[in-house]
Amino acid sequence: MALDRQRTGLTILRICIGVFFVFEGLGKISWFTNTTPLADQLSGWSKAAAGGSISQWYLQTVAVPGLVYFARLVPLGEMSSGLAMIFGFWTPLAAFVAFFMALNFQIAGGVIFKYSFLTNGYGLPVLGSTLALVLSGSRGKTKTLKVKREK
Repeated sequence: MALDRQRTGLTILRICIGVFFVFEGLGKISWFTNTTPLADQLSGWSKAAAGGSISQWYLQTVAVPGLVYFARLVPLGEMSSGLAMIFGFWTPLAAFVAFFMALNFQIAGGVIFKYSFLTNGYGLPVLGSTLALVLSGSRGKTKTLKVKREK
């Protein structure tokens, strides 16, 4: 029996990024009862955001008004999507949720359009990994394209 290297690689990626998101969510578990850490983070980002930027708009119209909801949804989303990826349950959906949350943090923090985004371990590697899992299908399975040959 041959080793399916693509499937094995995607499985390793799925489990590793899943563990990452579980522990990111566990680090934010206190947000369920205390929104201050998230409020402080959003306030800092708001002060640093350039006037008229996408980050400023996002913070003022989405993140800050939804603080109470996001303080609960973010840890819950990170932990549940992480566990789903670890166990290979609805991987594309779980990876999309994780991608969307990570993208929101990158936009809110104002780093997505900066050079530092490319060297930030929470930026491109996380977004690229989750997007790869969204596109790869369920449980990291690969699909083979069969081509008929004319004789």
